[in-house]
Amino acid sequence: MTLGLINANPVVHAKKERVARTEDPHADDAVDPLDIYDFVRDIRDPEHPYSLEQLSVLSEESITVDDKLGRILITFTPTIQHCSMATVIGLCLRVKLKHFFPPHYKVDIKVSPGSHADEESVNKQLNDKERVAAALENPNLRQLVDECLYSNEL
Repeated sequence: MTLGLINANPVVHAKKERVARTEDPHADDAVDPLDIYDFVRDIRDPEHPYSLEQLSVLSEESITVDDKLGRILITFTPTIQHCSMATVIGLCLRVKLKHFFPPHYKVDIKVSPGSHADEESVNKQLNDKERVAAALENPNLRQLVDECLYSNEL
């Protein structure tokens, strides 16, 4: 946890029930947005002991897949417009999804339009391979990302 919370009182929503599927999710190479959502919904927020789902940072509707173009777009909505943790949330998503997709898919991670005061800069950082690699070389930042990904507090 960081000291001096930016958003001391976030709105917390109930977790949705997971939907059981009968078909084989890997029967073809197609990527299902619901599978992606199920995979990332439990990432812990870097500032609070709640998941991205509980804070409505992510939703099922925030993930789109274009199988023909091989593109996946994940948009997330920070809890406040000047969220200093937006890039950390994006890094968590990128690290968690690193090996989830067939290699021919391009993954874009962005903040929802109008949801962050520094939207363009955050989006540029999250989708620049060199910036992402450099950020993950920082041991403190990497530790924070790992805590969000592997936290058992939820």
